[in-house]
Amino acid sequence: MISIANETPLTGEIRALIAELNAALHALTPPEHCYHLTVEQMAERDTTVFIARENGAAVGCGALKRHGCRIGEVKRMYTRPAWQGRGMGGQIVAAIEDLARAECLEQLVLETGDRHHAAYKVYEMAGFRRCGPVLDYPDTGWSVFYKKPIAPEAA
Repeated sequence: MISIANETPLTGEIRALIAELNAALHALTPPEHCYHLTVEQMAERDTTVFIARENGAAVGCGALKRHGCRIGEVKRMYTRPAWQGRGMGGQIVAAIEDLARAECLEQLVLETGDRHHAAYKVYEMAGFRRCGPVLDYPDTGWSVFYKKPIAPEAA
């Protein structure tokens, strides 16, 4: 059974998961075009980290980073290869969106690499649409951008 919960990224287990994510991204995108948050940045107050676990083992992650103007950014999305294709990425995105909505954010945005085709499916199935550059990301051929307006929870 998969569980998804808010956790600190500062444990050895989560640091290892993030290191695996970084290695996977660097295999597809040159380092100068990777816009990672460090584990320490992920632990800051403006970011909430979600960890997916199966039988207690961390198998996926994602984060919500808050920006001004009621914008949230989806960051650090990853599912370990053995767990890919089971909908876990969509579940993590849903948890991020639920929190953003509860906090009255108005829009979610994200940047992903131009070779991350599996990620496109996750985001598009969650209702994200491609757009031009978001936040302060440069407009390079290495990035693909998405956004999704979100409505606040009904009272």
